[in-house]
Amino acid sequence: MPPSNLRLTARQRRLGAELRRLREQADLSATQAGTLLGANQPRVSSIEAGRYAVSADRVRAIARSYSCTDQELIKSLAQMTGRQTRGWWEEYREILPPGALDLAELEHHATAMRVASVIHLPGLLQTRDHARAVISDVVPPLAPPDVEHRVSFRLKRQAIIYSDQPTPLTAIVHEAALRMQFGGPAVARAQLDHLITMSEHEHISLLVIPFDAGTFPSSGQSIVYFNGVVPQLDTVQLDTDYGSEFHDAQAQLVKYRTVLDRMAACALNPAESRDLIHRIAEDT
Repeated sequence: MPPSNLRLTARQRRLGAELRRLREQADLSATQAGTLLGANQPRVSSIEAGRYAVSADRVRAIARSYSCTDQELIKSLAQMTGRQTRGWWEEYREILPPGALDLAELEHHATAMRVASVIHLPGLLQTRDHARAVISDVVPPLAPPDVEHRVSFRLKRQAIIYSDQPTPLTAIVHEAALRMQFGGPAVARAQLDHLITMSEHEHISLLVIPFDAGTFPSSGQSIVYFNGVVPQLDTVQLDTDYGSEFHDAQAQLVKYRTVLDRMAACALNPAESRDLIHRIAEDT
């Protein structure tokens, strides 16, 4: 079991949740599952809560007991076991909300990402000055050192798109977000230039929904969709005024995949999007 002074990681919680789903799909109670696995009901509950570490062999045995035949899913779940390496985000454990650390962990393990935003630009594509301007305006206001901690955290998260094997990123951004002058005209121009530069990378697709596209799904909500190794392990993150919400139920995943597909259909293609950003930058 993880030491009591360490908070469960998003990956540990997700593994437990997926094992619970397999049990429920097999129409087994925790007590019945315990009988099959040679464990008692509290042990099964601890495994499903992510509090009790299981090996890859144990995961495969559990899947067999639950009559799961999806070999790709079983393989992916087995890869989530073993020694839980604490990532770079752990240094912020006492500084930032738990949801922020979960976000960084999900980004680190994602095989691809899709982001949709209307007013704010995706954090992975923000400059330091733009991020500082946005973070400085949160409610309640943060002390200057706390602002800088959050800015540094946001910039460190961007390592996934700068690495030798960068995570593919599709960012769907509304024109409104491009015209918001957070930090003033100079900061806004630098941010737009940065977007243009980033959009030229092969692993980054930047799609802009122009004002004249009219209405589109989820127009008032920022969405981040993390692709797992298999679709069942995808995750959706939604921004709210009180923090991040994470969803992984299959119906929710299907819904947000559809929403993002429809938003992308409303957007300009990458070349047209880049041209629009150029025009806005010239006007800023």
